Amino acid sequence: MVVGAFPIAKLLMLGVRQISRPLANSIKANARRSQFFKRYICLPPAQIYHWVEMKTKMRMMGFKSGQVQPLSEEVAADLGAELLGEAFVFIIGGACILAEYVRQSSNSARKEEELSSMLQSLQEQVSHLSLTVEELDARVRENNRLVHSLPQALKRAEGLGHDE
Repeated sequence: MVVGAFPIAKLLMLGVRQISRPLANSIKANARRSQFFKRYICLPPAQIYHWVEMKTKMRMMGFKSGQVQPLSEEVAADLGAELLGEAFVFIIGGACILAEYVRQSSNSARKEEELSSMLQSLQEQVSHLSLTVEELDARVRENNRLVHSLPQALKRAEGLGHDE
């Protein structure tokens, strides 16, 4: 069995995403209970969200933008807590996607490096084989030259042997 075949990183990412929802609900509950959290963390984004939403709806319906009434503190606290919880889930999901991207890009960089080293090795082998082929070709040419000059050498040797 291949050790790296089981996608542990993906399983961990799924676990983190599944845990983020209950954590977001816990953050929402704590945001509704704490006055400081409610007043300074939840209310401003909720009022801004409400203002942007109402202005957008009024423009889409063709009304002139008028005065937008702020939400009541309780409704704004609930909306702010909801926005905070959803932002938490979104951030966790984004972090998981980013982590997966980094993991995939490092895997692909590693594979590319392996392929590059293999290509370099193959190029070195081809270069070595090319030198060997050139050396063998030179030997073959030298042997062919010797073979072609052999009849002349034999004739000279016979001519020298009769002169004595």
